[in-house]
Amino acid sequence: MTEALDRLPQEFPPHRPRPAGAPTALAGVRVVDFTHFIAGPLATMFLADMGAEVIKVEPPARGDELRYYPPVLPELPAQGAPFFWANRNKRSLALDLKTPEGIEIALDLIRGADVVIENFSTGVMDRLGLGYERCRALNPRAVFCSISAYGREGPYRDRLGFDPVAQAESGFVAMNGYPDRQGVRASSAVMDISTAMMVGNAVLGALFARNRDGEGQFVEVGLFDTALLMTGWASMQHLMTGVPHKRHGNTSTDTSPSGVFQSKDQAFYINCGNDKIFNRLALQVLERPDLANDPVLAQRQGRLARQNELFATLDELFAQQPWAYWQERMRAAQIPCGEVRSVGEALRSPEARAREAVTWIPHPTVGQVPNVASPIRFAKTPVVDPVAAPTIGQHSEEILREVLGYDDARIAALAARGVFGERVALKPPAA
Repeated sequence: MTEALDRLPQEFPPHRPRPAGAPTALAGVRVVDFTHFIAGPLATMFLADMGAEVIKVEPPARGDELRYYPPVLPELPAQGAPFFWANRNKRSLALDLKTPEGIEIALDLIRGADVVIENFSTGVMDRLGLGYERCRALNPRAVFCSISAYGREGPYRDRLGFDPVAQAESGFVAMNGYPDRQGVRASSAVMDISTAMMVGNAVLGALFARNRDGEGQFVEVGLFDTALLMTGWASMQHLMTGVPHKRHGNTSTDTSPSGVFQSKDQAFYINCGNDKIFNRLALQVLERPDLANDPVLAQRQGRLARQNELFATLDELFAQQPWAYWQERMRAAQIPCGEVRSVGEALRSPEARAREAVTWIPHPTVGQVPNVASPIRFAKTPVVDPVAAPTIGQHSEEILREVLGYDDARIAALAARGVFGERVALKPPAA
């Protein structure tokens, strides 16, 4: 086991269990999950966190391709760190959808599903015989959610969708970075993550509608559509003015001062989002009434027009004291600010510890694995206790037996025909 996993109990607290007997928000909701990579699995994990029963259907031999995104530890084959991040609280069913028996099992699952989610290329579900029209005929109450790249209809329905491409094509890359070089993508898969959030919202909305009128519906969320939304209000600014968006690095086109500054020992970010905040910064933090009373700097547009001059003054002032000095004063003055951290520093920060945002949870193979908690905090229906992401087909037998009611003989016969692959250790049929 790696040193990092060994150190988890020393660095982070164990997950604190939810109150015994507390209900969950999505108790009784069954999700059949035909998704892979990031946007789909992350969306179904959000639903699982809220108490939905999520059955992850995977190819028997290799499973979800995200399993192999690094790092993949020798002790945890086919369970890379990104897969753990996006697949907790699910059960895995290894199922060969290229076999008639595999399709029949999938249809049996759909008959009892509340939600069906897929993010295959356009046309794949229909070719498999699992498309929306067939699902609706089997189960009209099911919500069928399709995650597409550029839409399930239209001239671009055949295009594959990947996060960095969506960042580039949406304008997101062009609007980020510094003006003297090419735009830059976000290292985090922000388009996949935001699409997952939209899928979660869409599914919950469709379930709410079903509770009202008794019927499910087809729901679609597009990666490219979401990416356009993720350019923020820059899209509306351009549409209303016709002016192209320009890159400004860490500064803002809308507020000032907003950016990274260097104290005596630490870089930090401040965001003066309005005139009142700048006034507090000048008077209470910097003790510079001349800045607060300057008739040009007192106004947002004036500060933007004289930003180079203002930043030079702030750079000189902030360099005179360490971050701890400025942090105390800015917190007292209610100035939005924070130190510039690495990911590791953020995970171990006082703020993260206060929220118990990072914990460790048990794992049957390596003892413990880290867990980044759900940001959702329900008062009456707390999210479920996290269970580490499953191995390929880990729950195949129990899903067939408990969910579909298959008997030992039928399960054994299907296993003999290779429907579940070779990873599933089945019990012998009952005598």
